[in-house]
Amino acid sequence: MNGLLAHRRAALVLPPLLAGVAALAIWQAVVVLGRIATFVLPSPTAIATAFGTVAPDVVTAATATGTTALVGLVAGSLAGVAAAVLAARLRVFDEVLSPLSAAANAMPIIALAPVFNAMFGSTSPVPRRLVVAVAVFFPLFVNTARGLRQVSPVHTELMRSLDATGWAFTRHVRLPGAVPHLFTGLRLASSLSVIAAVVAEYFGGRQDGLGSRITSAASNSAYPRAWSYVLGAVALGLVFYLVALLLERLLSPHTRRSL
Repeated sequence: MNGLLAHRRAALVLPPLLAGVAALAIWQAVVVLGRIATFVLPSPTAIATAFGTVAPDVVTAATATGTTALVGLVAGSLAGVAAAVLAARLRVFDEVLSPLSAAANAMPIIALAPVFNAMFGSTSPVPRRLVVAVAVFFPLFVNTARGLRQVSPVHTELMRSLDATGWAFTRHVRLPGAVPHLFTGLRLASSLSVIAAVVAEYFGGRQDGLGSRITSAASNSAYPRAWSYVLGAVALGLVFYLVALLLERLLSPHTRRSL
């Protein structure tokens, strides 16, 4: 049994690991043999060397960006779930919130960041966190609302026979059934929150995050160093995604049964 479990885990881990190593090898060969200028595309070895030099600074910048992303993710997720509950419970909220959420999703992040900086001050962390909250609101709202609407007719008839109130029906039937959809939205929003935080840092404010460090390094033609901060952003996004996946496995009834 343990051997079978180890084999399954190896089958899940080895293919993406081998693909990543192959991609890095091809990248290195293309840069070295193709004589590509380092300012166009640094080699993986050059990036690794630069990363070893600035690793402590990458961790510090990733902590600042991660804090922004986490606060915005929590705020946007709570707002998205609350809006989905209202939209599923009351039709008037559905008619108002659905087009508004679609409009917020269509609005580019680069347009929001300068506006929020002007409203709240570029030195405040509020603008960046608001950008993240707006970015993650839509996937949480859409996926949670979809789950809340997919109710079994048997459950509906049962709750009606018990003369349950609308809010009791939402609490005991709609919300538990929407948990898998909610976590689908959370997985999408987890990586998106890091992207939004990094992009928001391009537009002024305190120069303590990954986005500002990437801009600074690139403007000084330190491209391997800039790619080191990009690597930090990738790692941060993966951490957020894996945490969301872990929460889904721990809290979702469907995944608990499959473990």
